[in-house]
Amino acid sequence: QVEVVESGGGLVQPGGSLTLSCVASGFSFTTSSGAMSWWRQAPGKERELVAHITGGAVGITNYADSVKDRFTISRDTTVNTVYLQMNNLKPEDTAVYYCTTPQFGIWGQGTQVTVSS
Repeated sequence: QVEVVESGGGLVQPGGSLTLSCVASGFSFTTSSGAMSWWRQAPGKERELVAHITGGAVGITNYADSVKDRFTISRDTTVNTVYLQMNNLKPEDTAVYYCTTPQFGIWGQGTQVTVSS
């Protein structure tokens, strides 16, 4: 059974950093179906793609323009976990962040990130 579970959200001041984790089970990142994505949804806004890492031996990453050079998606295949390192956080980064496996269409429950002084 495919499942993903996020953790690591919280309250952080502008300019601060936070790392989100997503533990996946039921599949492997190193296969062609092992791609992972982070999305977010702010109040009153549509859900948007934040970062993506492809499956296979070498995970290729890409990012939304709004987070490029501030966020980093990475993975640890030994523990089947994907991370989203978020630096220089801004109030507009406030949202519920979701981890998803595109090939299986499975979403996590989401984790709240609030950037505020």
